[in-house]
Amino acid sequence: MMDYDSLIKRAEELMPEKGKEHKRFEVPKIKGRIQGKKTIISNMKAITDYIDRPEEMVFKFLLKELATKGVKEGSFYVFNGKFGATQINEKIDKFVNEFVNCRECAKPDTKLSKQDRIMFIKCMACGAKYPVRK
Repeated sequence: MMDYDSLIKRAEELMPEKGKEHKRFEVPKIKGRIQGKKTIISNMKAITDYIDRPEEMVFKFLLKELATKGVKEGSFYVFNGKFGATQINEKIDKFVNEFVNCRECAKPDTKLSKQDRIMFIKCMACGAKYPVRK
């Protein structure tokens, strides 16, 4: 019969190595290019589908955060100005924290709804419901 300490030591030896930590919710990084004085994003649809928010909402948020103008041309989003991928990805992360992740439990399992001209986030994981800014 083995004592408690030797059983713990044996269990630790048999456990697999701790692997790379993998988050359940990782927003895709933007794919784009700078052409002259414009920045063109080609995978906005993939990002908005992943975070389950309308393309127009994310595009409008990015325009406001980057303080620029832009247009949608087919499946591409064109921003006036040169913006690096890091800068745009930071703005998308800010959008996710404000309009996707729940304030209470920090999970991304949320839905947007509108009631009397006020936009609400409803968390499907914890049940929290709260208003968000336009």
